[in-house]
Amino acid sequence: MDQNSLGELRTFYASFGRMPVPDGTRVTETVLGGVPALDVAVPQADDSSGVLLYLHGGGYVIGTARTGVPLTAVLAARAGLRALSLDYRLAPEHPFPAAVDDAVAAYRALLDDTDPARVVLAGDSAGGGLALATVLAARDAGLPLPAAVATFSGWFDLTLSGPSLTGKESVDPIFDASDIREYAETYLPDGADARASLASPVLADLRGLPPLLLQVGTHEVLLDDSTTLAARAAAADVEVTLESYPRSAHVFQHQHGTDPAAARAVDAAAAFLARRTGQAV
Repeated sequence: MDQNSLGELRTFYASFGRMPVPDGTRVTETVLGGVPALDVAVPQADDSSGVLLYLHGGGYVIGTARTGVPLTAVLAARAGLRALSLDYRLAPEHPFPAAVDDAVAAYRALLDDTDPARVVLAGDSAGGGLALATVLAARDAGLPLPAAVATFSGWFDLTLSGPSLTGKESVDPIFDASDIREYAETYLPDGADARASLASPVLADLRGLPPLLLQVGTHEVLLDDSTTLAARAAAADVEVTLESYPRSAHVFQHQHGTDPAAARAVDAAAAFLARRTGQAV
């Protein structure tokens, strides 16, 4: 990905950070495990609430903690959770596994003063893949695992093997296969194996993972990332819920204020996270 295209994409994507947030939301800068983050405080949560660690999308190449704030805030408000949006490092300046290293460092820091049974992870697109990779890395390091993981249009397969990558190009209004390939090539340094479990969590040993909620639209090239992951998680005896939304596009949840399907999806995700952390909503 050339620098001009990258700069334009990052400038465009920054606009997502200006989308509306629930009334009363306060956003402040913080650091979590040495990684910059935004503390997203909503009136519905207090010091006794569970904690949501949100990982923004952007193909591991664009996006910031700020662009993750709108979805972080609406999930936190509807689930009654405290929340943080992480500013993990991006490629090509910081290729794989820098993003995973940052997310694991942040998760470790949360465990210093929070019961893991009160911690949940969520993310959209690449952030969904990163959330799953974080939990896999935590499991393999012997860390206690969070209560649950929720993903929106998760990107779990950097080998680009899903038939939907080309089969859904005609109906996906955002991406085609070449776009996804370019993101993968930018994120993975020369010599990196796209089949590595922390790059393509769909190929990992999924045993022992916490409950998963996977939401995906049927009009997106990444459809098979979620459907395949759901099948492999079930085969590994992981509790998994797959929600596919007809004719919805990539991370349609951003449109929760105007799209009834998006509003239902966000409500379902918030209810899932609230249940798993013992919140009363």
